[in-house]
Formats: sequence, structure tokens, C-alpha cells
Amino acid sequence: MKKVLLFVLIIGSLFSCRNFGERPDKGDVVASLIDSTANPGEDFSKYAFGKWLKNNPIPDAYSSWGIGNLVSEEIREKLKEINESALKKNAKAGTNDQKIGDFYYSGMDTVSIEKEGISPLKAEMDLVNSIQDYNDVMDVIAHHYTIGVRTGFGYDIYQDQMNSEIYALYLTQEGIGLPDRDYYFNTDENTVKIREDYKTKHLPAMFKISGINSKDFNNDAAVYQLEESLAKASRKMEDLRDPYANYNKYAVKDLNKLTPNINWVRFFEKTGLKNVDTVIIGQPEFFKTFDNQLKKVDLAIWKDYLKWNLVNTFSPYLNKELDREHFRFYGTVLSGKKEQLPRWKRVLDWEEDAMGEILGQLFVKEYFPEKTKKRYEDMVDAVLDAYKTRIENLQWMSPETKKKALVKLGTVKKKVGYPEKWKDFSALQVDKGPFVLNVINGNKWWFNYNMSKYGKPVDRTEWDMTPQTYNAYYNPSNNEIVLPAAIFTIPGFKDAEIDDAVVFGYAGASTIGHEITHGFDDEGRQYDEHGNLKDWWTETDASEFQKRAQVMVEQFNNYTVLKDMHVNGEATLGENIADYGGILIALDAFKKTKQYKEGKSIAGLTPIQRYFLGYALGWLGHSRDERIANQIMSDVHSPTFLRINGPFANIPEFYEAFGIKEGQPMWRADSIRVDIW
Repeated sequence: MKKVLLFVLIIGSLFSCRNFGERPDKGDVVASLIDSTANPGEDFSKYAFGKWLKNNPIPDAYSSWGIGNLVSEEIREKLKEINESALKKNAKAGTNDQKIGDFYYSGMDTVSIEKEGISPLKAEMDLVNSIQDYNDVMDVIAHHYTIGVRTGFGYDIYQDQMNSEIYALYLTQEGIGLPDRDYYFNTDENTVKIREDYKTKHLPAMFKISGINSKDFNNDAAVYQLEESLAKASRKMEDLRDPYANYNKYAVKDLNKLTPNINWVRFFEKTGLKNVDTVIIGQPEFFKTFDNQLKKVDLAIWKDYLKWNLVNTFSPYLNKELDREHFRFYGTVLSGKKEQLPRWKRVLDWEEDAMGEILGQLFVKEYFPEKTKKRYEDMVDAVLDAYKTRIENLQWMSPETKKKALVKLGTVKKKVGYPEKWKDFSALQVDKGPFVLNVINGNKWWFNYNMSKYGKPVDRTEWDMTPQTYNAYYNPSNNEIVLPAAIFTIPGFKDAEIDDAVVFGYAGASTIGHEITHGFDDEGRQYDEHGNLKDWWTETDASEFQKRAQVMVEQFNNYTVLKDMHVNGEATLGENIADYGGILIALDAFKKTKQYKEGKSIAGLTPIQRYFLGYALGWLGHSRDERIANQIMSDVHSPTFLRINGPFANIPEFYEAFGIKEGQPMWRADSIRVDIW
């Protein structure tokens, strides 16, 4: 994805204030951001938008502030108008306007939310209290999934990676409250501080506020120990990127050999699935540990763990005391935010999760005209054509592998703007409250929607993002790039106002080319043109690719951020390759345009300079130290400034465009530059 990672390889980001922060006039879209006192050979990101950074400190409610936030702010204003309009209509029950209006009303009704406290979860708490044995524990975990609480492990329906025509059931490691397993074990100062806060402040506070406290033992500490045991059995972030190692198919009848204490047939049926014959387990060793803990850990601790997962999931939608403590840890301690977003913005974000496509239908009708859609569909074609030529001209790849690579490239499906067909939310129940129950109803709708796929033909028209999402992704199982309407937005400008040089950098490189390259990064290259996990490379070519990719791994391993944290080159490799490839192929496509061929400067910048600045614009922004530290430990994306400086240091045209000289930090000798695509 451009901004986020979905399951397996839905990458590139599963990632929108008509003003550009605080500036006196609109000016040129890229020239107005430049810090003329900075040297592009020292730190290009600071040169590209250093002026903007100086004038736009991170607002207290954010852990980072940049282009994505500006676009999101603009979109929230538009969605607010849609919601307020729906509120006034007193619409008929069951209509989209009624659902939008009532969801917004209940989320903004803080008087009722405060009065109700945690009481809307009483039935869920009672269900946990009724547990009598370990089969009941699994029954409640199954129920939790139906209401949107991911307790214990991951449980999902996705396309089978070995057979993309069918949906498969996946079980994966999960079940911990900290962002990644390494938070439980790393000994650096920052991680120890976060872990101790979680253990000695956050868990006890949440247990006390929600009434989970036990008179018999220190139950928050016991729950932490259970999480720690699950974390210890979990694979590291970089190890989750090997699709073969994380694909382990089991016949259901054989699962008792791996997990003898779990009746999986009963579990599946509790979630509404019958006649399940096989399941794909991502990390078998995790489930061995989970199975052992099921019988080893006291039943009372399991009850508290289940209650904790309920409270942790739903506290943002409950009373202030729970909400504030949840935010204190996850918002402030982990991300550095100093205050919460205004209530209306949070409600809109939650509404997006619950029924974003309903909003999306209204959004694209108003804000994404056919002319804009056509511009970016044509750009996708131009970038695909440029990639075709680049593959044909590769010196290191054999004709045999080239032929198959070109077949895969030629079958990449493009989805631009919005879906061909919309999801049907008629079964979604929404009323005027309690608010948390509307959230739960949204979760139920999504769970039932996903479970209903099992045993049915794969719907290759489906989108996993809404049109108003500032993000994009590549789905290897469909061999498709999905580009929501919002990803093309540059706040403060109409699309027609932006010259091709900037657009080819901003959208062509950082989004379109990036997502296409994901089909040929270290993970994506392992899937064939049909979306199946299949080795189509010659042994020699695969070895050569790995050798060249290792150069990038080492480059990023050597980047240090904050005091002493290093980027994880292995974990971020796919995103780094996609950034690098996207820049190369979109640049080739841009070189065929009229603007490039004419070579005329705009605002004192040549076309190729504007191209690189357009790409940098896609990563405009800065982050708090807490957010960067969290990202290094739990995210497959490098910090944003390295998504500019890192790949640019490998692009010959960049050196020429900005006169980068040997000895400057942005300089790399030819012999140590990445050379893959």
C-alpha cells in the first residue's frame, strides 16, 4: 500500500482542508513548499518541503502531520455536511440517510453515553461470567469475533493463496494488547518505559474503571502474563513476510494433533461456519502455545482476559473515564498525541469503519468527476506500458522469466476511483443508541459479510477500501491495484490545476507505480498472474533478484532514527522496493509526455525537478518521536522522510536534476546503489 499493510500482501498502503496548512497564499504546488536555505544533497525531504514544516507544527491531536492529514481533514468536512444533512431529513427507517443520521446522532450524544457508562456491555460481561469450562472459553472467543472483538488469535476469510478462485479460512497469531510481540521483550529504554506503563499503569487503571478487578489475585498482572506467553510464541514482523512459511494448510480432522484441547468444529459452527474441511494456519507454533495455555491458565484468568479484550475494544465508544485512559496509553504513550480529535471527527472515522461505502456513494457523486477518473486510468496505462519496456530491457533477467513477468504485468487489473458495484448494507441495524451497540451492529454486519463468502466463488470486483480513503493497495490474489478517489487529491488545488510533472510524481510514482511494483517486490513476485502462490522464476533469476534486494535491505538497516533506532530493512523491504520501482517506472512514463519533451520550467523548476518534488509531496509531513519509534517496531513502512531520501539516492536522474555531488549525504557510489528494476 501506499500508506498501510493489509493481510499478506494487500500492500502499498488497505492509505483527505482546502488549505495547505498555514501559508499566506496558494502559490505553486511544489515551489511554495521548498526551503531555499536547505541543500538537496544534504536531506532532500527538508529541501522539498522544509518551508512548510517550519510553518506547520504537529497539532496536539495528531502523532504526525502531513499530506494525508490535510486530505483527511478536507474529506471529513465534506462527510460532516453529508451527516448533518442526513440528520435533518428524519429519513424513513432502513434508508441510508436514516443509518447515517442515527449513527452520527448516537455518537455525538455524549450525555447518554456518559449516563450509560459500561452498562451497554452488561450482557457481554454476563456471558463471560457464565463460563464453566474451557470449551466455554472457546465459545466466548467465537462469539467475540461476531461482534468485532479479536480475542486470542486472528480468524478471517481470504482468498486461498494457492488457489485464488476460492475463499479459505485463515487462523493467525494475534491476541496481545501491545502493538507487536517485541514490545514484550526488547530491553531498550523506550520499549521498557512503554511496557512498564502498560503493565503497571494502563492495565490496572482499565481493570479498575471497568470493574474487572478481582479480590482474589492481581488479575491485571495475570492477564499480562498470558499476553506475554502469546507474544513469545509469535513470529517477528519480518518473519511474517514469507508467504510460504506462513501458509500451512491443515485438514480439520487433523487439527487435534496440533491443538488437542480445542474442538474446532464446534468453534467454527459458533461463528456460523459449517462443513469446514480445511483451514490455513499462519503460525502453527503460536496455536500450540495457545492450546497449552488454554488448559494451563486458570479459568478465572481467562475470564479476565476475555473481559479485558471487550473493554479494550469498545472503550473509545463508552464513557469518558474509559475513553480517556484508552487514549492516554494508545494515543499519548505510544504515539505522542497530546489531545484527542474533536468528537465529531472521531464519530465520522468510526462511521467510516461501520459503513464507509454508504458514504462513498455520496462522496464520489459529488467530488470525483469522470474527467478526473479518466486522467488517472490513462496514467495507469502509461505506467504499465513503461514497466513493460523496463522489464524487456533488463540485463540481469533471463528471457524465460521475462516472458512470465510480462504475462503477469499484462494481466494486472486496475481499479480507479470507486467500485463497479456497491455493498448492500440493508441488513445493517442502526438506531439512536446506545452508541456502542451501533458500533457492535456494524461489526456484526462486517463479520457476517466476510463469513458469508466461505464456499462461494471469489468476487474479484470487490474493494477493500472506500473511495474517500487516502490510501491504495495491491492485492496479489487478484493481481490488481486499487486506487481510491481520495488518493489523487492535493489539498488546495483542483486536479486540472496540477501539471503532469507533479502528478506523475505524486500519483504516478508514489501510488500507481508503487502499487504495480508490489506485484514484483520480494513477496509479490512469488505470486503468478492468476494470483496464486507459485514459483515462476528460474533459480538463477530468483537468486539474482535476492542478491539485488539485499543491497536495499542493508541500505535501510544502516539508517538510524531518533537516538539509536535502526530501520528494519528486512521488514520494510517490500515497501522500499515498491517506492524505488514506482519512481523509476513513472519517470519513464513521464518522459513520454509533452511537458517533459518541451522542457519548460515552471516556478523556476525544470520538469524533471518538478517530478521528483511531486513524489516528495506525496510524503509531505513530520512525526512525533513516539510515533516514529512505534513505526520502527510495528510497521512495514519506513519513516516518511526515508521514503524520499532512501529511494532517491539510487536514481541516476535525481543526481542530475539536483546536482548531487560526491561527499554529500544523498550521494551513493554507483557500485552500492540498488539496481533491480
